[in-house]
Order: sequence, then structure tokens, then C-alpha cells
Amino acid sequence: MKLVSDPAIAKKIQKMNQRVRWQDPLIKQRGIDQTQLVLKDGQADTPEFSFLVVGDSGSGRHGGQNPQRRVAELALPHLDDCRFMLHTGDVIYLVGSSEYYQQNFIQPYKEYLVGGEHPKKIAYDNMTFRVPILPVPGNHDYYNLPVVFNLLSITTLPIRRLLRSRLDMDVGLHGSATGDAYAKAFLDYLNALKFPGDLDRHLDTHYTAKTDTGRCLAYQPGQFTRLPNRYYTFRYGDIDFFALDSNTFNNPPPIPETAAGDAERITLEQRRQDFEQEKQQILDKSSQLNPDNPNEAEYLDDLYVKLSQIEELIVDIDKQLAPQQTADTDIEQLEWLKNKLIASWHNSQVRGRVVYFHHPPYVTEATKWEQGQTLAIRTRLREVFNAVAETVGDLPQDRAVVDLVLNGHAHCLEYLQTYNTGYADSSMNWIVCGGSGFSLRRQRTEGADLVERDKLIARSHLFVGRNGHGSTKRRPYSCLRIDVTGKKHPRFIVRPLVAEWYQREWHNYQIEPFMI
Repeated sequence: MKLVSDPAIAKKIQKMNQRVRWQDPLIKQRGIDQTQLVLKDGQADTPEFSFLVVGDSGSGRHGGQNPQRRVAELALPHLDDCRFMLHTGDVIYLVGSSEYYQQNFIQPYKEYLVGGEHPKKIAYDNMTFRVPILPVPGNHDYYNLPVVFNLLSITTLPIRRLLRSRLDMDVGLHGSATGDAYAKAFLDYLNALKFPGDLDRHLDTHYTAKTDTGRCLAYQPGQFTRLPNRYYTFRYGDIDFFALDSNTFNNPPPIPETAAGDAERITLEQRRQDFEQEKQQILDKSSQLNPDNPNEAEYLDDLYVKLSQIEELIVDIDKQLAPQQTADTDIEQLEWLKNKLIASWHNSQVRGRVVYFHHPPYVTEATKWEQGQTLAIRTRLREVFNAVAETVGDLPQDRAVVDLVLNGHAHCLEYLQTYNTGYADSSMNWIVCGGSGFSLRRQRTEGADLVERDKLIARSHLFVGRNGHGSTKRRPYSCLRIDVTGKKHPRFIVRPLVAEWYQREWHNYQIEPFMI
């Protein structure tokens, strides 16, 4: 029994395009770039600034605790100094449902919202940010509930087991509707403008900023804080930020129709069957535990972590087993990124580039480091970066084509550097910020070095995740403050902020800052 359903890439693209009325004639007539925004806070030209980063935050209370709120509180003393917050995806668990925005986003981040002093009065599709939160969608923001969860199936044995379980799974009556809840919460949902003249007036009111690519959305904190598209770019302090939707270029390549491919397919199918059996065992165990008992609540949390890990592994296996076509990859977005990076390098006013998206190409978290999706993202970004490097030639002057990559998906905080990979993603800085609220994960037992074809390609210099066992178990939830300095070339001072649940108490601390 699947707990989540991941829509096809083509469906994700189609639905999101409809919601923002992608390339509508009225938009094209005005020369509007639907992938660009200008942050109108009166300070965007300041070369030195700070921003916050969170990711994989979207869970509610578990075991009587609210890690997401603890992380949000960590950032509160920094709000006056930081211009915006980047969110690396998975805003709402488990299936991106609108039912959970109040509990899992609005209330934890109420200080960032206009009207946040009365958070229960804020509708998920009518949020205005006092402090900009600039997200990208995660896989859970796109998930749907499988058909088996409909009311006609509620009497079946697997559903009875699930409903009898004491696991707090943040699952309601419906899923995200293929990202519809995320789109209504954060995007400029132009498809809702149905009456004649509405779209014209809206575009002439809110798409008034001007850039090299034409008119674009004017993001005004406290007034109008919608995003133009599921992927977009903005410039701040002469740094170009590129926000991507990695959910549409993360499909692994198809398994070849060979003897070796057949053997791999059989192995994956057996692993999937084993995971399903293990999942049912977890649900049965959880039904016998009392969440009001502190010791059993700890065990329930461990079971929830294990269950979510298994479900993600099943989704990854399903992606590998599914028959695929070339059209499954979002070529349009990857071409957009390539062209935008090339244009950025040809603009002498731009001094740095930051790319952020959900799925990490490099990570040592135990469940993600060798997933098919991880390797697929790595391959496709290498193709983009290679094309950029070839086009811009000597412009980078021994710098990487991107200064910093920020990701989520892996439930930890991790800083890695690539070495000579043989591609244009060499000597690049990668930070995974995915430990801001949902169940934390451990580092893989194989260690901090990532090897590809017997060659060291990356090393993890910092890993903050679940560690220890029993009474020594630690759950360090995290976010980042990043200070941008430097003149010709940017320097990023990374300040990890941690709220750790240890021996049934919270402990807040900061990890020693490091510079990129």
C-alpha cells in the first residue's frame, strides 16, 4: 500500500503552467518575463546583506514537540538583519495538503506574515509576507493521496491498520492536487482571474518592474508577495539567485532492456516488496504504542522516521522501474537555467550566483546519497554547467560557474565541496539545508567522502543530523544565516543555527561559522 502518489512530470508541468497562465497572449503582448521578479524593499542594491535558509520544515507536532516552530524561533533574532528567507522545499508534509498550511506553516512562521498576530485568521491562499519567504517546491508539495485512500476503500485492511496506527502522519482527506495548494499559497495564481479585464488590470498593477529581459513581477514585502512561476530568478546585492523546480528533472534514466537491466529490475522489485512488508510491520507496531507515554512516544518517533524513509525509497524505486520517455525531463527549465547563467556571466554588474532547489546532487545522508533521483539531478546539472562553462569561456577566471548551491530533501544540515569531477560542477560549494522540522536522518556509515568510478569527487565537511542511540540520541534541527560580503567576488559567511532535542529537553546553540 502506497502512502503517497507522485504525479508524472508532464502533469506537474502542465498543471503549473495552467495556474500561472504561462505565456498567455496578454502576458506576451506586454513583454513580461514570467520567470523574473524584483524584490522591492528599497535595499536590493546594497552589496552587503544577510539572508536565512530553511528546508523540509513542513511538519506539525510530533511527540508533543514542535521542531519546526523551534527552528522558526531560532531565526527570529535575525529578522531585522536579514532581508529574506530561502526555503529549499517540502513546505507541507506529508502530501502538501491545504488542510495543513495553518498548522504546519502559518502558525510556525507567523512573525513573517502580515496579520501574524492572529495567525488563525490567515487563509493559506491569502498570505502576504512581511519578511519575504522565497520557496521552491519539494516532492511532498506535489504529492497526492493514492486512490486507495478514498472513502470507498476505508474499510480495507491496510487502511484500517493505518488509521489504527498511532503515528502522527500529517495526512488529511486529500493531497496537494499536483501542487495546487503550493501554487495557491505562493504563486501568482493568474488562472483565478476569470472576468474580462481582470488579467489586464492585474498585470498592469503588479508586473511593473523592469529588467534587461523586460517587465516582470514587483515583489513588495507587506503588500504583494507572490512568485511569478514555479522556477524564477531575482537579483539582490548584485548576486543572481536562481530558484529551480527540481521535481521535473529528477527522473532516473530508464533501465536498459538487456540481461543486466532485467537483473537490476528483478532486484529493485524484490527490494520494493521487502519495503512494503517492513512498512506494514511498522504500522502494526505503532498501533500498540501509547503516544502519551514518553518512552513509547520516542519509539513512535523512531518508527515514523523509518516509515517516511521507506516510503521515499519506494517512490525512488518506482521512478526507476517506470517506463520513461525523453519528454519526462523538463528540458525547457534546464535550457532556461543555462541561458540565464550565461547572461549572468556576461553582465559585468553581477558578482555572484546562487542556485537553490530541492533535490541535492551531492549528499551523504544515509537514505539519499545514492538514490536514482540524486544521480539524475547530478547528471542533468552537469550538462547545464558544462554548456555554461563552454559558452562563457575565460570569464569565470578559475571560479566555478556557480558560487553556491543550496538544497533540501535530505533531512540534515550538510556542507560539501566537490573536487575534480571531470565536469563543470568541480570545485563547487554545496549546502544541504533540510533539517528544519521534519524527521532527521543520519549520515551514511560509508563516511564523508563521495566516490564515483573509484575517484574522489566530493567531501562532506559538516554534517548535522540525527545521531546517538537510546538515552544519548540527539535530534539537532537547523537553519542557516548567510552573510554576503566581498566586493568584486562574493564571500558567504555561513552561520548554522541549531535547536537540539536531547534527553527530552531543547538546547539552542550556534555552530562555528565558516566562510565560502
